[in-house]
Order: sequence, then C-alpha cells, then structure tokens
Amino acid sequence: MAQNPGNNPPHDDDENHPQDPFSAMFGQLFGGGFDPKDLPPQLREALGAQANDPAAMQRMMQQAQAMMSAMMQSTPGDSPVNWKLVSDTALQSYASDDPAPSEARISAIADATYLAELWLDSATVYEGGGQGTEVWTRKRWFDKTLGVWKTLTEPVAESVASAISVAMKEQLPEQMTGMLGNTDAMFRNLGSSMFGVQVGTALGGLAKDVLGGTDIGLPLAGTTPGVVSANVAAFGEGLEIPEQEVLLYVLLREHAHTRLFARVPWLSAKLIGAVESYARGIHIDMSHIEEAVRGVDPSNPESMQQLLGEGLFTPQRTEAQERALENLELTLALIEGWVDHVVSLAAANLPFEAHLRETMRRRRATGGPAESAFAALVGLELRPRRLREAAALWEHLHAERGVSARDAIWDHPDLMPTLQDLDDPTGFTARREQAASEYDEFDEALGKLLSGGFDEPTDKPDSTDSDEDR
Repeated sequence: MAQNPGNNPPHDDDENHPQDPFSAMFGQLFGGGFDPKDLPPQLREALGAQANDPAAMQRMMQQAQAMMSAMMQSTPGDSPVNWKLVSDTALQSYASDDPAPSEARISAIADATYLAELWLDSATVYEGGGQGTEVWTRKRWFDKTLGVWKTLTEPVAESVASAISVAMKEQLPEQMTGMLGNTDAMFRNLGSSMFGVQVGTALGGLAKDVLGGTDIGLPLAGTTPGVVSANVAAFGEGLEIPEQEVLLYVLLREHAHTRLFARVPWLSAKLIGAVESYARGIHIDMSHIEEAVRGVDPSNPESMQQLLGEGLFTPQRTEAQERALENLELTLALIEGWVDHVVSLAAANLPFEAHLRETMRRRRATGGPAESAFAALVGLELRPRRLREAAALWEHLHAERGVSARDAIWDHPDLMPTLQDLDDPTGFTARREQAASEYDEFDEALGKLLSGGFDEPTDKPDSTDSDEDR
C-alpha cells in the first residue's frame, strides 16, 4: 500500500503500515518533507502524551493550523496587530446575541433625544449639533470605534510583537530554523496574531457592555451621539426604574459628552494624544516574556491563551508614565465630573435622578470585566478615579459663577483645574486671582526691563552735595 501523503488525513485501517500521528500532524502543517524525529526530545516527549488521544491530537492540529494560517497571512511591515483576527474574535463574542433595534425602539430613542437636548440647553452654554442619536447594534459600535482603538493599541502592540519575536526565536531548536525560513517575519506575525486575539476578546466584551460612544470617557465615535440599544436595555434591567427614564438619562449623558467634545476642540485631541503617548512609551519586560515562553507546555492547546490571560504583556511603568497617567486621570475626572454635574441639573425633574446618578458613578469608578481586560492589555485603566471630587468642584463653580463662567473654564487648557483644586474646590478662584496677579507683575517688570527702565537712577543727587564734592 502506498504511504499516505503528508497533506491528507491519516488512515488507521492499515494495520501493517500504521502512520505515526506526528508525521500526519506535521505533514499537514509543513508538508511531507518534515520528519518529526527532528523535533527536540522534550517537545516530542510532550507531544507523545497525546498520541493515544485522537480528540486531543485533532485539537492540536486545528489550533496549530489556525496559528500558522494567521502568521502566513501577514507580511513584514504590516500593522503590529492582526486586525482581521481582532474583528473575527470580537464577532464571536457578540454575534449570537446582537439584535437589531425595532422601529418602536428607534422612535422611542428619537423622542427621548429631543427631550434630552431641550433639557441640556438650560444646563450648559454648549449647544447641541442638531443631529439625532444614532442607534447602534453591537457590531455597529465596534465598526464605528475601531479607528480610535487602532490609535490606542498599535504603539504597545509594536513593542509586544518585537518582544515575542526575540523571545521565541531564542527558544527555537536549531534544526527547525532552516525549515521555517524567515523566522523574524514569522514570529512577528505570530505576535501580531496573539495580540489580535487579546484585543478582539477585550473589544468583544466591551461591545456587549458599553452604552454609547463616550461611555468610557473617550470620544470613540467622534462627536456623533450614539447608543447601543441592546446594552441600554440590559443596563436598565433590575434597576426597578421605568425603561424610558433610564433611556433618557443615558441619552443626557451621551449628548452632554458629545457637546463638550464638539465645543471644546482641543479636548479630544489632548485626551487621545495623551493615551497614545502613554502607550507609545510603554516598555515590555523582555525577561518576563522569555521566562513565560520557556514555560509553555506544547501538549496543552490552551497554554498560549492562558499565557495571554495571565497578564504576560502588562507593561512596566516608568516614573514619567506615572506622571502622564496622573494627568490623564485628572482630565478624565474633569470630563466625567462636568458631565455628572451638568446631567444632574438637566435631569432634576426625573423621579429617579439621584438613583441613576449614583449608579452611573459606581459604574464608571469600578469598570467592568471587559474594561479590566483592556486595562491588562495596555496597562491603562480609563477610569475617573476622582469623579466625585471633580463633580463637587464643578458644582461649586456653578454656584459661585453661574453656567457661562463655569463653562468658560474649558476655553483654554491653561485654565483647567488641577489636583489641588480637586482637594480644595472653594480655593479655586482665589488661587487663579493670585496667579493672574503674579503674572501681571511679571509682565510689568519684563516690559520695564525691555524698555530700559531699570537703567535709570532711582535718586538724583541734589546741588549741595554736588558742590561739596567739587
């Protein structure tokens, strides 16, 4: 009987010429020219534990084939994240439960949007754009926000892909180097695929949890207001609050966010830029990755995914990044505190306003499992840890100055409150007046210096002294 070709499944019915299951597996992966006897003894021994388990062998072949396929689909110079794998992985998370909104639901959101915009007009000087609220499915939210996620994750993914390439290349048996060819490209693509799976898992989880385009404090969908209908409905379940009131409160928050980002042009760029800069400065702990790669069990098909789930790629923060994170958290807190305060004014007539406000505060302060997964991915938690203090500051400024002067603080980045202002809201105005006075004195002194005023003598000798000197 002729031998089974390497690219065909093994046949077990030939008792005289049984085929080595490893030959079949590696033949399917690499072609018939590879002899599994060339594998290092420890790897072959580990694989041998699966030889008598056809189901385990099949899982190993499927996983290995999928990984090889993902590696070979990319070429050097491509994105450090396999975005097709991100989309496919995310889709698996929500595809089975992503209902399209009904016409009645779309109509209810339109009606609530009109009321939300009307109420916000009295709570802030920032006008609405006149656009309605887009009603999204979970997939639509993913598609609308993917561009921003690319900006946020690719800098750290670049570091991860390089680290994986170096670590795994060093662990590669010498006898396999020639067979695999360009290992730099292959392992870089492997890192891109591994990172893609993790990003897809995190975004798939977020797609099932977020309420709108600004739910995590970033303008993920630009300045277009939008809500994920199914998620808003799920959020309202168990609150024992009328569904329409929950919907209205969510829309108030979404439109307050988008008004702020639309009317304060520098804010969005500063926020996204800060996250991007933080991610770009991340340093990956190479020794940690190398140690983890050495500990991977080849006989366990889930071992690589477990490796990802254990926070392998959690970055090590530098002192500079700790300061950057502090500034980022301050900005997020000021945004969320302003929205919290403005919505409380706009929703004052809602019977359950206080309950909904507290629920939202806790939701933003603690985050959910999907948000935690993203935090583990890039080492960054997008949570306004000082939301309550920021809301108290905006409430104080509103009581002291009114709506227009309160919102005028957003006119320029240099006017923004500091951490000291969160600690002591009542001293905000006094500190700004003192700073302005010091600046005026400095400006006056500088002007005098430039005009030569300091060269003139302050006292002129009288004529008597002049005569005596002579």
